[in-house]
Amino acid sequence: MRDQPPPTPHGPAPDLFTWEFAADPYPAYAWLRAHAPVHRTKLPSGVEAWLVTRYADARQTLADNRLSKNPAHHDEPAHAKGKTGIPGERQADLMTHLLNIDPPDHTRLRRLVSKAFTPRRVAEFAPRVQELTDDLIDRFTRGGDTADLIHDFAFPLPIYAICDLLGVPREDQDDFRDWAGMMIRHGGGPRGGVARSVKKMRGYLAELIHRKRQALPAEPVPGEDLISGLIRASDHGEHLTEKEAAAMAFILLFAGFETTVNLIGNGTYALLTHPEQRERLQRALAEGDRGLLETGVEELLRFDGPVELATWRFATEPVVIGGQRIETGDPVLVVLAAADRDPERFADPDTLDLGRRDNQHLGYGHGIHYCLGAPLARLEGQTALATLLTRLPDLRLAADPAELRWRGGLIMRGLRTLPVEFSPPRSGQT
Repeated sequence: MRDQPPPTPHGPAPDLFTWEFAADPYPAYAWLRAHAPVHRTKLPSGVEAWLVTRYADARQTLADNRLSKNPAHHDEPAHAKGKTGIPGERQADLMTHLLNIDPPDHTRLRRLVSKAFTPRRVAEFAPRVQELTDDLIDRFTRGGDTADLIHDFAFPLPIYAICDLLGVPREDQDDFRDWAGMMIRHGGGPRGGVARSVKKMRGYLAELIHRKRQALPAEPVPGEDLISGLIRASDHGEHLTEKEAAAMAFILLFAGFETTVNLIGNGTYALLTHPEQRERLQRALAEGDRGLLETGVEELLRFDGPVELATWRFATEPVVIGGQRIETGDPVLVVLAAADRDPERFADPDTLDLGRRDNQHLGYGHGIHYCLGAPLARLEGQTALATLLTRLPDLRLAADPAELRWRGGLIMRGLRTLPVEFSPPRSGQT
């Protein structure tokens, strides 16, 4: 980490976590990178934490084993109890998942889950993702020439996809959509609504896992769902407990859907507000070149990614980051959105360039906690954007960008709504 002390701030620090900040946090992050790259602040919850904003510091922090993911290491005052994770996960007994544990437990669980969540399984799922994408576009284009791309497309696509992958029966998937809808509203729903939705989801998953365990055939069958794979996965004869399997299914659902909602929503918004890049991608797709789609999704993840801050870490001993001493028990939040716009790492970082090659962004993290579901999110993002731009070539914003509102919440970054207009596809057009 940096040996030199951070520069002395010039003027007061910008206001963080306001509605204006949510709409465009990047100028504030540029100030922090330049003047207070490791910055202690009070969060809206009342918890005080350190924000790490430079790329080099962020990358090293994400891989530093002196920073624990286990909230038990938080030296928290009474008023902060339980405010550093997903609302309701403590009460629902869902804490034993990959985002809350360290080696050796993390190593064992990740190895078990990786056996069920393989690249091959994701690749085999591609036709279903395409089918869901086309069905959703068919639905909202039947209703006319306008839509809310978040509600009608970006939100339901990953929910139905992850439910299919997990093995949630189709007749139960609308319940999941309702619970997930409450969870992604953050502060916008009724008091306690997130915790209640988490509890309902926990109860449902526990029952589903129990049923699948009882009915599990002796040998895997082609196309076996992910929950069955989690139950079957073993490491030297050691299986996931039902409690571990429920927590793992929950975090795969929770982490797997909102990040993809935001990837599709933020990505589409970036393309619609950068027409020359949108047209560049449309030309490449029309010529059958998917190379620009692949680099383009990576650039959208860097430019305005779905995860603004990495999930919580807690110092298990004094640590120096960017010249700043962090005390034992202090919470540390790596600001991925700031690191991915660091001019010390990326040329012209505030420019959207879908062909950017040197793009080792941190959008899905780094180190042992690198996002397990990244291949699925990339598949969904590429499929959604390519299909939208191909089937609705004149897709355009139906609102002034200044009028759009971003969801509250500390970790994720995403739009509440994305009103669009388009010419409905002709009958039979795909």
